[in-house]
Amino acid sequence: MYDAASTGSSLTVDTARTSPARRTGKTARSQWNRRNPYPATVVRNELISGPGSAKEVRHLELDLGDSGITYEPGDGIGIAPTNDPALVDLLLARLRAVGDEIIADRKATYTLREALTSRYEIGAPSKYLVRVVAERTGHPELTRLLDAGDPQALDAWLHGLDVLDLLDLDPTFTPTPEELLEELSPLAHREYSISSSPLVHGDTVHITMATVRYRVADRDRGGVCSTHLADRCAPGATVPVFISPNKKFRLPADDVSAVMIGPGTGIAPFRGFLHERAAAGAPGGNWLFFGDQHRGHDYLYAEELDRFVTDGLLDRLDLAFSRDQEHKIYVQDRMCEHGGELFAWLEAGAHLYVCGDATTMADDVDAALHEIVAEHGGLEPDQAAAYVDRLRAENRYSRDVY
Repeated sequence: MYDAASTGSSLTVDTARTSPARRTGKTARSQWNRRNPYPATVVRNELISGPGSAKEVRHLELDLGDSGITYEPGDGIGIAPTNDPALVDLLLARLRAVGDEIIADRKATYTLREALTSRYEIGAPSKYLVRVVAERTGHPELTRLLDAGDPQALDAWLHGLDVLDLLDLDPTFTPTPEELLEELSPLAHREYSISSSPLVHGDTVHITMATVRYRVADRDRGGVCSTHLADRCAPGATVPVFISPNKKFRLPADDVSAVMIGPGTGIAPFRGFLHERAAAGAPGGNWLFFGDQHRGHDYLYAEELDRFVTDGLLDRLDLAFSRDQEHKIYVQDRMCEHGGELFAWLEAGAHLYVCGDATTMADDVDAALHEIVAEHGGLEPDQAAAYVDRLRAENRYSRDVY
């Protein structure tokens, strides 16, 4: 049987702290939740994309300590981030405030700096603030977009802008701190797919995260949570977390095969799936489709995946690196190349899982699946659609897309 402790990867696993509760495979109720997150300790935070990559992908490990938190492969983890301190300072200056001003609401009293750091969303303006700014400033383009009643056009115009950008549309408009806070949304938690196995990694949760960074109007910007984790959560830091169960994205029975499609950071839950199936000695087949831009820079967890193949855990590993040749190749192309075998796996009862980008990848994979079922099942398009619908109804076609 495959030995989970000998992956050959620089990302080590910890089998010593697996508790009996974790081996049951059930997610227990916990006192820790989105209203009361647990302060997990960061024990590892490292870049796993190569130096030539266009992406910044990080692997994080969070110690759950004696929290009693349990999870299953396929679950997500909620993280309560804080806003960029540099943006907080700029916003305080724009409000002509220093940060120690006292803010009182019905539930608590705190400083303005705390409000802007950890209580309110300042990375993206709320629809309420957008409307107030338009009303108070008469900004022509913002007013036109609101009057047009086209939320998609408005979202496109606001894309990449933060609260400071919105206030700077009219330098003469400076709301009081209380006025601004009243129009902001609460700072929401962010969720990531868990990339570890409770059977293998004990009381730690692993995250595979793409750090979002960009530049607009001569200012560096970034994803609220991804830059928080990347820049301000070195080993030893604490991060408020809770488990977000995903009951529709669970491993099948041990003797049932799994087809997993996860390009980029979509590999996350499938890394957990594979470690779990290895530790459990599950005899079901495993087929993984993974892809990204360049094999040399973006082959995430390459050593682990290659070892899974060598040791027989992965029956098939099909890779698609889109920029390594003139003609771009994606995971859906690999699916179609092996459509006959993929359909045979489905006919034999395999479960199919998709994780990753919802914007294009998930739809392209779904379209490829319909084509494969029609071609290799000898079905008309409406019959193929009914076949795929039946897979969904039987919980054999599961998606975790974002």
